[in-house]
Amino acid sequence: STPLYSSAASDVYKRQRLVIAAPADALQALDRMLWLLAPQDFVAHCHADSDEELVQVSPVLLAQDARLAPHHEVLLNLNAEVPEGFGRFDRLVEVVSAQDEADRAQARARWRHYASRGYAITRHDLVLKAG
Repeated sequence: STPLYSSAASDVYKRQRLVIAAPADALQALDRMLWLLAPQDFVAHCHADSDEELVQVSPVLLAQDARLAPHHEVLLNLNAEVPEGFGRFDRLVEVVSAQDEADRAQARARWRHYASRGYAITRHDLVLKAG
């Protein structure tokens, strides 16, 4: 088969792969949004249960279960709970709503979970930076 990109590009993608963990409905919506981007803004992606060759070359994987991802560089958690297998990843990113108190409460619980296990946490509060 023909490679999708050069080996130099392949090396870059291997270092910067992202797994997005979220409920099925959120993943479907995100998938649709990514396909609707303008061609110059396109983000190569696939679902974690796609063809193995496609999964291996995709820099972004959409997964209900992050444990199914074959690579472990960065995990973006869009779930309400701590993702199973998060400890396998080099980095974990959590996105927290600025206004939704239920989301903020769930994020606090996840924060406590990570902190209680000794993970170093770096907070980036975009609301404070915007003000």
